[in-house]
Amino acid sequence: MLSITNMYAMNFENALRGARNPLNSWDRIDSFYDENGNFVIGENDLALAVRLRKAGSDHRKFLRQIFVTMDITAPMYWWKEYDTYKVGTVANSTSTMHKITSAPFAMSQFSCDKMDAETLEYMQGVIDYLEELRQKYIKTNDKRFWYDIIQFLPSSYNQMRTCTMNYENLIGIYNSRKNHKLDEWHTFCGYIKTLPYASELIVCGE
Repeated sequence: MLSITNMYAMNFENALRGARNPLNSWDRIDSFYDENGNFVIGENDLALAVRLRKAGSDHRKFLRQIFVTMDITAPMYWWKEYDTYKVGTVANSTSTMHKITSAPFAMSQFSCDKMDAETLEYMQGVIDYLEELRQKYIKTNDKRFWYDIIQFLPSSYNQMRTCTMNYENLIGIYNSRKNHKLDEWHTFCGYIKTLPYASELIVCGE
């Protein structure tokens, strides 16, 4: 299971203006803001952007200046793979270390959507035991119960992180993960395709 909320793309105007710096072609800028305050890339600017996108990473530096922020909720086994992408990305996460015992354990805190009925039954037992450990820790403040929780916690436990990256990062992520075995990556790539001008600048007309 993976979900994304509060996803925003920004800084198109400045990035496209900078893309025209090498040839001093600012007089050809035709992008504008519509009546709702949304940035619309003009025909001239979009043609330039697409040419630079297809020319390779050395030529499309402007994509590193189009920023994206989003809140991602995903299981720890997915985050371990996402953490491969360190360059140009930043994330602030909810704290497992500080807040793991602040609320009762429940099935909704875990990604169990692919489990069959038998596995779900075992999983419920794991969750029940985690809750027993949590109650022991709350009553005694004995750190060994906290360590039991941390070390026994399944990798299906969901964590939310607020992540910031840019369109160039997303090109690399999309191309590397669009055919991945994990369905969570397919969901993430689906979100990428909903970003403004993603078909022209990220997935390149796929």
